[in-house]
Amino acid sequence: MSNIIENQGMTRNLILILGDQLNFDNPALEDFDPTQDAILMAEVSHEATQVWSHKARIVLFISAMRHFYKAFTDQYPNCLQASYLKLGEHDFTTLKAAWAQQIYILKPQQVIVCEPGEYRLEQDLVTLCKEMNTHLAVRDDTHFMCSKADFSHWAKANKQLRMEFFYRKMRQKYDVLMQGDEPVGGAWNYDAENRKTFGKTGPQNIPAAPQINIDAITQEVIEAIEKHFPNHPGSLKNFIWPVTRAAALEFLGGFLKNKLIGFGDHQDAMWQSTNGSQSLYLWHSLLSTSLNLKLLNPREVIAAAVTAYHQHQLPLASVEGFIRQILGWREFIRGVYWLDMPKMSEANHYNHTRPLPSWYWNGNTHMNCMKQSISDTMQHGYAHHIQRLMVTGMFGILAELNPREVEAWYLAVYVDAVEWVELPNVAGMALYANGGRFTSKPYVASGAYIKRMSNYCSNCKYKPELKTGEAACPTTTLYWNFLIKHYDTFSRNPRTALMTKNVDRFSAAEVDAVHAHAQYLLNHINNV
Repeated sequence: MSNIIENQGMTRNLILILGDQLNFDNPALEDFDPTQDAILMAEVSHEATQVWSHKARIVLFISAMRHFYKAFTDQYPNCLQASYLKLGEHDFTTLKAAWAQQIYILKPQQVIVCEPGEYRLEQDLVTLCKEMNTHLAVRDDTHFMCSKADFSHWAKANKQLRMEFFYRKMRQKYDVLMQGDEPVGGAWNYDAENRKTFGKTGPQNIPAAPQINIDAITQEVIEAIEKHFPNHPGSLKNFIWPVTRAAALEFLGGFLKNKLIGFGDHQDAMWQSTNGSQSLYLWHSLLSTSLNLKLLNPREVIAAAVTAYHQHQLPLASVEGFIRQILGWREFIRGVYWLDMPKMSEANHYNHTRPLPSWYWNGNTHMNCMKQSISDTMQHGYAHHIQRLMVTGMFGILAELNPREVEAWYLAVYVDAVEWVELPNVAGMALYANGGRFTSKPYVASGAYIKRMSNYCSNCKYKPELKTGEAACPTTTLYWNFLIKHYDTFSRNPRTALMTKNVDRFSAAEVDAVHAHAQYLLNHINNV
């Protein structure tokens, strides 16, 4: 399985299959001929160490790759030039090195690949093929519903990059939840209905957390990751992620049957509970890994949700909210990533330079919201979008953390992290590092928001209503400090001007006290 293939004569195409391209309708395989073409898949340590990857993230990618390769060789048993390089069974530390060796041995007429999901890999491949004087064919990734070219065309025609307007175009183009030219229900967006809290009683009748079968391949991968990356963060005790298309389809079916009906109301709510993963996963779909690995196609997921809506009279707000994440946000974020790279990876609008606190890797902080969100992340490789945006992400901007370090952390710790989706969400949404390229304001709030949307504050030593003093919530203190520091720009923005009205009520002494306490927190950030 892992032997390097030897040249069997003239190789027509060397087809590279990357770890997040595990679909048989991969454009790179469009005209595949097992008698003339070579296939290469490779596990290399650099993909797990370029950021300090969570063990569950590594297991997910490698197990899914091995399952796909087995399915591929079962389908093409006569493919003589198929190679899979396993960790520990070759000397290549990078994909570029593995690719170079195969090109050197096989001397293919051309190298074929579907568009990589990461700028770094694309550049490595372009550079390598130029150096080795080998023709490279990079094929459009037809998994996505909006091509890079189409998104670029849309962006040039719009003064502002706003997901809402892009989403409407996509709804119209694909005739999703439409009645003629108008949206079903009369509104494009039901986001306002999807922000309910759980109240004091907490979430009720939460669907059971999904389960998967840890088969022999996955078990072998788990053992290999514990051996090769023993000091990497995260636990593998709670691994539940689909690594085959069949398992991904089961997840999709379970979500449609048990969760979609309740998905909308509490999309943004969080809850700390003793029932573990149930309160972590709530009504969220958990389909992002399967979509990002391409075990599922967004078209089939959207079609299934629309069918469930009609057949079971599901709440429109739930169905629309779910579809918006896939047809709207997912496609939009991917388009922005390729439109703005590589400058997106270098953006630092506020010139923040403070290092990432050590407790981002273990949750050892007195702030219960951060402790719970990070502990969940380390145990499961997962946190839902509000935990990421309005807890760990918001603290990053308020604490003036270096965007490069925060972005690397997000890429490392979440099982669904691929750079095209991770970087725009962190740089653009959570940190405002790109200066509002596609958002109208920074996403910042005091501890009062977290108290309203969760029960974290009831189990915390800090008080969200206090701005200063030992019991003051660090999020609250840093929020007001951030508003004071950026008062002029916030006051001129219609979306944030109301926030600064509250600053206007502060006395000079209160402003000084907030600033002083904020500086103390920032200087002792590892101990908060």
